[in-house]
Amino acid sequence: MTIGTRTRRPRKEPSVGNGTGDRILALDAGNYDLKFYDGIGHPRAIRSVRFQLPQGRDSVSFSNASPLIELPDGSRYHFGAQAYKYRRQQQTVVENKVELSRLHLYACLEPWNGSTEFAVQVFASTPDPDRNSAAIREQLLGMHEFRRNDLDYRVTVTQVEIEREGMGTYYYARQLGLVPDSGYTIVVDIGGGTWLTRLVDDEGEVIDENVMDRGGAYELAVSISFDKRLTSILGTTADPSLVMDGFRNGHNYADTGLTWAPWLDEHLEPWFKGIFQTVRAQYTPYMPRVTRFLVTGGSTHLISERLTGRKLFTVMGDPQFANVRGLYTMSSNTQLCITTK
Repeated sequence: MTIGTRTRRPRKEPSVGNGTGDRILALDAGNYDLKFYDGIGHPRAIRSVRFQLPQGRDSVSFSNASPLIELPDGSRYHFGAQAYKYRRQQQTVVENKVELSRLHLYACLEPWNGSTEFAVQVFASTPDPDRNSAAIREQLLGMHEFRRNDLDYRVTVTQVEIEREGMGTYYYARQLGLVPDSGYTIVVDIGGGTWLTRLVDDEGEVIDENVMDRGGAYELAVSISFDKRLTSILGTTADPSLVMDGFRNGHNYADTGLTWAPWLDEHLEPWFKGIFQTVRAQYTPYMPRVTRFLVTGGSTHLISERLTGRKLFTVMGDPQFANVRGLYTMSSNTQLCITTK
């Protein structure tokens, strides 16, 4: 889906802290991982899969990496890798992430300074702010009471601001000196379910953009899941979500010993070309002024080798967390930054 050219807005310089005492936390609620960062140590991630427990059923063990959330109405949701231990799971990659904003927030809110009662300001980013801003604000503003890992929380979201997804990476890259001082930069963010681009001028303004509702790594996983070299042994189609897990685990299918690594390129090549042919077609009129392609997102590792040595291309280091790091530094106040990729 093409969003089109946006109205230019005053450039916002990254800064941190507003002196209110509210919590600062960045959250990138992606299709594959829920990533969050509080400025201390390394950003953390929770697998973006969950299971809603029926009433009367005990949960398997929980942790900060696989939190158990209980709402005031008694409904319970187990997030992360532990959700795979139940019979059925719900995958964020095939759902509307905006509608899950509140649950994703709860999953990533660990205690702060030893307390589960605090205030937080929210800086949210989404592929399409015009379409999603109101819904995100409605879900997140105000008081929230819930239980996480057997601890009762009282959290007040005092403010919600909405930004374009992908711009966190751009500002982070600029801080690292990866963005030229002149010319246009094309941010290519390849996620689990979607991919998007932002064309940014040398003043940091988005002058064109494109958001693809599908086409991320999940599409590649679906292609592999129907390959007869897997299905003939499994006796059925493979689960694309397990294939996605395999993308970060040696291209192995769960614990079966099956791997698609020897023939991955047969699926990877058309997927890779499809993305970048679309990018070039979208921005053909601007190409003479493009001085950098900035490639980022949780699925970047699948194609990073193909971009090595290409003059205009820079692949973000630790690309899974580049956006959440950038969102944290973009916070001009004490804010919680959320992306819905």
